[in-house]
Amino acid sequence: MSKNKKKFINNINYDNASWSFDGKTAKSFDKHIYNSIPFYEAMHDLALKFSDFFLSEKSFIYDLGCSTGTFIYKLNKRHNKKKHLIIGIDVIKKMCDVAKTKNKKSKNVKIVNSKIENFKLKKSSLITSFFTMQFIHPSRRQKIFNKVFKSLHWGGCFMLFEKVRYPDARFQDMVSQVYFDYKLEQGFKSEAIINKSRSLKGVMEPFSTAGNIQLLKRAGFKDIVTVFKFACFEGIIAIK
Repeated sequence: MSKNKKKFINNINYDNASWSFDGKTAKSFDKHIYNSIPFYEAMHDLALKFSDFFLSEKSFIYDLGCSTGTFIYKLNKRHNKKKHLIIGIDVIKKMCDVAKTKNKKSKNVKIVNSKIENFKLKKSSLITSFFTMQFIHPSRRQKIFNKVFKSLHWGGCFMLFEKVRYPDARFQDMVSQVYFDYKLEQGFKSEAIINKSRSLKGVMEPFSTAGNIQLLKRAGFKDIVTVFKFACFEGIIAIK
């Protein structure tokens, strides 16, 4: 393969520092992420179970970086007897198009094509974010966390699922190898794994667990707990 020829695997561009959720990525996103992130469906299931403790009649729920709207679909189905409004926000129009199609029969679901920081959040009971903040420039994350805290009702919940880096290089190397092996087991070729890592340079910048918790604390959250952890993937719940 020539250096100038773009690498496309499962409709996803793997050129250096070229990762994008636009273009053909939206059509392949669900399959790709289920194969790429260990226990992704289990994370959804866990978030759904926790949602039972925070949703009531006429609740506002936001999913930040909703991608193709899969979690929104599941959440709406679980709480279909409640009069609530679930709003999914994503900056990529083609992702929003898929999300709208997936949830087109639901009158209490709204998909908005917008940057998170540009969208005004109303008072809400639950806000979720699955692997979104890691793609937002670090300089903008605190502002978003502040916005999330401000918009939640007292007792409301922010569920944050992120890829995390380890502060110690030795542990980071071990976890990276574990994740590399996992992707091989899922059928990815070594070249594809390496090329994707190159395409994500400067695009995805995960924080450490401590870094994410500091963001939450600076926003005002005090009750913070890790509810899921596997290698470099983590789920955190923060309650206002």
